[in-house]
Amino acid sequence: MNCREHHIPELELATGQVREALQAILHTILFIRSPGPVAPRDVNCEGFDLTYNRIATNDGTPPTSTRSLDGRTISRSSSLENDVDKKVDGAIEVFLRSLTQIGPELLSGCLTLAFFERRATRQLFGLVSHEERVVWEQWILRVVVNNTPRPVNDDKASVIERQRIQDTAENMLKSAMLKVFEITGGEIDHVPPVMYEFEISCTKRPDDREHMYSRMTTLPSLINLS
Repeated sequence: MNCREHHIPELELATGQVREALQAILHTILFIRSPGPVAPRDVNCEGFDLTYNRIATNDGTPPTSTRSLDGRTISRSSSLENDVDKKVDGAIEVFLRSLTQIGPELLSGCLTLAFFERRATRQLFGLVSHEERVVWEQWILRVVVNNTPRPVNDDKASVIERQRIQDTAENMLKSAMLKVFEITGGEIDHVPPVMYEFEISCTKRPDDREHMYSRMTTLPSLINLS
């Protein structure tokens, strides 16, 4: 099975915006790619003018035992949402701790959301059983965290600058969400008709700005002022 790889438009956010933005993107993908029927729950972002859907529970349907997205057997109506939430939030915390510096006040990181299925294969005349994970789709999201202090005064220039920063981040997030809808609204022939799982990992990928910053900080002095 060929693995589809999707690149989400890069986000540049303040530290306080990263968690909510990543939750919106990851939960949207997981809701759309959920194997089997799930109920939606609307989430209104606090830091952005944006509403998205995530997997909900307590929808009035009787609980059924099934294999969750993270591979465990659970009661769907009572545990699925909590399991997915914990996995998403845990991945975001790891991501925030793994950021690398790419410039003054700038940090960078990359998240990969992968969907896979487990396949059992038999070898040696069928006497030896082996299980392999087959990844069929990956979503790659790169984030630049800008820690440049925001203006805090109430003068007109400071208010305009704060609004500009907010509008820029919000437009980036909305662009990323539109890309998700565009991709998920396309072909689904690669999505397996069986139960599958997901994992979220922090990945290290080449970054031009990181390389440029590294070269600048290691350049020898061209002018000796002494």
